[in-house]
Amino acid sequence: MQAELVIDGLTDYSLALQTDPKAFQPVPMDVILRAALAKLARQLRENGAEVAYEALPRVSGSPDRLMLLFELLVDNAVRNRGADDPRIRITAEVRGEGWLFQVRDNGVGVHSEFLEAIFRPFERLRGKERPGPGLAICRVIVERHGGTIWAESVPDGGCAFCFTLPAERD
Repeated sequence: MQAELVIDGLTDYSLALQTDPKAFQPVPMDVILRAALAKLARQLRENGAEVAYEALPRVSGSPDRLMLLFELLVDNAVRNRGADDPRIRITAEVRGEGWLFQVRDNGVGVHSEFLEAIFRPFERLRGKERPGPGLAICRVIVERHGGTIWAESVPDGGCAFCFTLPAERD
């Protein structure tokens, strides 16, 4: 089982590296998010997770890679839950000539010393038993789309994953 997870993770990482900006198309992020949530429906239901989001913009990108980005970030929020049922909020706001997205959760959070390390594949952090390439894949996807990604600790608990993406191109 663990070997399969590693192989799947490496496959996703490899595919993320192959993202071709020349093949980008207009992507309605709310549709992409709903598709990602549909794939995660069982996991969300089993964990009592609630996901709230507002209207999301269109960006230029790869629909399958952007869906994987949302899948990984929401999955991460559920897996790193605290004592309470997971509560995840996804927002977007205009930032410069693009968009700033935030996936915020009420989970266990990330200590400030690990906010960069969590984006390295298979980085073993204190207290983590199953390190994987998920957040590293997120970084590759966002960077291949011309954006940046980072994590912030939330003062009242949890974590916020923030990423930028350029606006839709004509």
